Amino acid sequence: MTDLIHHALVLNLHQPAGNLDALLADEPWETRQILWAIDRIPRSLWGWEDVGRVHLSLSGTLLETLADPDFQARLYGDVDVGAMLWHLQNERIIRILGTGYYHPVLPLIPEADREEHLGRWLALARHLFWRRNFPGFWPPEMGFCMELIPLLVRLGYRYVLVDSENVEPVGRMSWQETRYRAHWASYGDARITVVVRDRELSDAQESGMDYGWFASELAARTKWCDFAPLVVTATDGDNGGWFRNPTEGANFWSSFHADLRAHARAGGPVQPCFIEDHLDRYPPQGEVKVKNAAWNTGWHHGGDFLQWTGSQAQKDALASVAATSARLHDLRGQAAKAGRQEVWDALEQATWRLLRAETSCNIFWGEAWVDRCLADLKQSERWMDEARTRLDGA
Repeated sequence: MTDLIHHALVLNLHQPAGNLDALLADEPWETRQILWAIDRIPRSLWGWEDVGRVHLSLSGTLLETLADPDFQARLYGDVDVGAMLWHLQNERIIRILGTGYYHPVLPLIPEADREEHLGRWLALARHLFWRRNFPGFWPPEMGFCMELIPLLVRLGYRYVLVDSENVEPVGRMSWQETRYRAHWASYGDARITVVVRDRELSDAQESGMDYGWFASELAARTKWCDFAPLVVTATDGDNGGWFRNPTEGANFWSSFHADLRAHARAGGPVQPCFIEDHLDRYPPQGEVKVKNAAWNTGWHHGGDFLQWTGSQAQKDALASVAATSARLHDLRGQAAKAGRQEVWDALEQATWRLLRAETSCNIFWGEAWVDRCLADLKQSERWMDEARTRLDGA
């Protein structure tokens, strides 16, 4: 039995491109609630640097909006968005996780587009957060496939977060070892550390819970651990009343997490930690495989990515994404041989529209947002036509 339980808190923060601007025009109160929820994160941990620990994944589209001077000016007086971004750099209490720029479900988009999403996020995040390296990777929607491992390793990631329901041990491994230990996962010659999110405890975190229940549940789940357990809870951090409610004592930070911090400082059994610090002390043990799947989202468990592939319209949109991507990469190959800047300029316009079309939200809501995907694909095709004209005019 273990005496100390290491807890890693992970929060996903994402807003589709243009969404906060649209909400600010039509539902300004909702925009303020979202931004207050983000702003509350560093403010809640000030003065708790000894036990305040949180990992944040911020999509590129969210960062792009938050860094926009015009957007900041429109919110000034309600939220100091520029100061908020600065506060998120505080590595004593916050660790930033790498992710994809436009928040795609990576296994569902063409392999050729994946590095574009990851590379563009890294370029923006390195600029905003004043650092080169981001040890951990958050797959958008926790959508993972083993084929991602070489790319993640090549881009410098040390570990990747995956959902507990999608982890399959290679060899003998207890339930507790599978969930509460870090593991290795390999694809070809590449190997990465896998850190496991506890699905049930994460569901409780999203819905609202109190510290007493949480501590008791962790004690029961890790009762037979003969190793230092790492319990990871990961949810959205800016959606739902539990995170958005600004009332003191009625939200995640001022209710549950305030008690967690107080008990941790007093030497309680649940101690917040940064994942990389835990890995330094307790290296990965054992090998696992990770199924092609995502995390659970309300009405579905995430297997087979059914939230994004359940209707014919969703399937048709993904097929159109694949066709547009294939044409784009063919043109990029031709442009590389031609070496003409005006062709590359047109292809860049086509590229970012294709990447934006691949946003997970576009096909998550059944068919409600599919038109957004198709509209961006149409614009991407238009710019490819322009690139074709410029190539032929050489």
